[in-house]
Amino acid sequence: MKQSSTRMSASAAISICWGIKLVAILVLIVASHAALAAPAEKQVVLTGADRRAATSLNGDWASIVDPYFSGLYSFHHEEKTNGWFLNQKPKPGDSFPIEYDFAKAPKLKVPGDWNTQRDSLFYYEGPMWYERDFTYQPKQHTRTFLHVGAANYRSWFWVNGKKVCEHEGGYTAFNCDITSAVQSGANFVVAAVDNTRREDNVPTLETDWWNYGGLTREISLIELPEQFIDQYDLHLSRTEDSLIEGWVHVTDAQPGTKVEVEIPELAAKTSAIVAENGRAAIHFSVKGLERWSPETPKLYQVTLRSGSDSIEDQMGFRTVEVRGTQILLNGKPVFLRGIAIHAEAPYRTGRAYSDKDAETLLGWAKELGCNYVRLAHYPHDETMLRAADHMGLLVWSENPVYWALQFDNPKVFAKAEQQLDEEIGTLRNHASIILWSMANETPNTAARTQFIETLASHARELDSSRLITAALLVRADGHTKIVDDPLGKALDVIGVNEYIGWYEQHPETADVTDWRIDYQKPVIVSEFGGDAKAGLHGGENDRWTEEYQANIYRHQLGMLNRIQQLRGMSPWILMDFRSPNRPLQGIQDEFNRKGLISDQGQKKQAFYVLQKAYKEKTVGKPE
Repeated sequence: MKQSSTRMSASAAISICWGIKLVAILVLIVASHAALAAPAEKQVVLTGADRRAATSLNGDWASIVDPYFSGLYSFHHEEKTNGWFLNQKPKPGDSFPIEYDFAKAPKLKVPGDWNTQRDSLFYYEGPMWYERDFTYQPKQHTRTFLHVGAANYRSWFWVNGKKVCEHEGGYTAFNCDITSAVQSGANFVVAAVDNTRREDNVPTLETDWWNYGGLTREISLIELPEQFIDQYDLHLSRTEDSLIEGWVHVTDAQPGTKVEVEIPELAAKTSAIVAENGRAAIHFSVKGLERWSPETPKLYQVTLRSGSDSIEDQMGFRTVEVRGTQILLNGKPVFLRGIAIHAEAPYRTGRAYSDKDAETLLGWAKELGCNYVRLAHYPHDETMLRAADHMGLLVWSENPVYWALQFDNPKVFAKAEQQLDEEIGTLRNHASIILWSMANETPNTAARTQFIETLASHARELDSSRLITAALLVRADGHTKIVDDPLGKALDVIGVNEYIGWYEQHPETADVTDWRIDYQKPVIVSEFGGDAKAGLHGGENDRWTEEYQANIYRHQLGMLNRIQQLRGMSPWILMDFRSPNRPLQGIQDEFNRKGLISDQGQKKQAFYVLQKAYKEKTVGKPE
């Protein structure tokens, strides 16, 4: 009995010991996930970051799939913890194994989404760890930033085991200050990227495009002086001909710091002084300026200097404004003959990011006869904007406020506002962008209206030189389409989506459809269209065929020409793109097939219907 009692006591002691450890582990897990759930801090936003001298970190990165996110709390030596971000290596005499090794892990290409690089990751949503070694020589009086073009959706970064930043939002660039973490010689960077969809994300749980995860855009190191130009805004005045105005912000600059702006080709140069807010106001007249337009997409080299910092950008100068129901470009009415585009890579699929991707997609738009593109449903890579600047394509750039967000949740608003800050802060000097879109197809509720009205006001504070829009849903009364969404009051240009002939009625219904628009503002039909599988043929009333899609377009064009306020259109969509909402086997195969071009570059009949209308200008006459 005594021996049994002793055994019972030992067993009880072991149970208590493991119970204590289990509680400690659970506390650690809860604390780790609480830290992950906390709002991500704001990062430095750099205008013209792609114009800075940079050391590329693109290429092969080690990767470890971690669906439980256990790398944040890897357990060693009883209560000790050791996250994978420390990139530990086994040592002789270790009494506990290290159960990960980036050196032995498979590689993923950066930039790139993980879904299309490895079959086993095609449907994966969750955390992924990345690691890359690099050599570096820090310089005195210099700050070093890790520039991330985009990481979907939430990401955390460590350099040499030290956390340097975290970020939320899958489509905007950000910059982590790693000055205190890098060292002379060998270094390593570890990133954790989680594309898990959540109700309080922006966008929210459900979208109609593939949730590509990973480090989807370029990664680089950027060196800047201790005082540097982080953002600038230079644009042509709407009221004074040939007057360039705006501002330049210098981080950590003392009031009185000098800023210079020069356009060598125009022999134009000015200087200004930084004020208390870190900004230097810019106003200077230039002679012989050629205005940027789709017909003449003239770009000038613009040099900005302050102290030891300088940056050279390529910029165009033009004005855009609204007068009544007209959109004016450089003071003249313009009709936006456009197409919508997702950031889907042609041919290989996956997330688009390269110069070649941009040139292919926008080259198709030019071939179609477009002077305008809607880049939906989130900010696209800056390579797309650079290409649009050079090719002369006007741009609608969109914040990812999509469908039914938690519009009554202040934390969700803060996320949307942060992404808007980063979108405008990064892209504000592209002449191609004329429209900031606040949202797409959101429900008509009071909370939604207040949410987006507040965003629109903030956008105007950030950039008053462009127009504000959103893609609204319309309601029907018989054969009358009614545009009376209260959100229209907050917009300069009304965007509307409609799908007569696909989600409602028949293509011929467009012939007897009238429109009632309760706002005396310009209207862009921001979406219309229907699905067709490239190469599938039949009668014009046979769904999914090229003939049916072309029939939709023919009837739509006639209807749209009867909308007196119509000032533009961007049918849905240039190219087929992946979407998990589209499972119809043999037809969709998890692609939205509304593209005028297949993902493999095959042009459908509707492409040529729209091309003819655009090139002959039989749709949309602004005069």
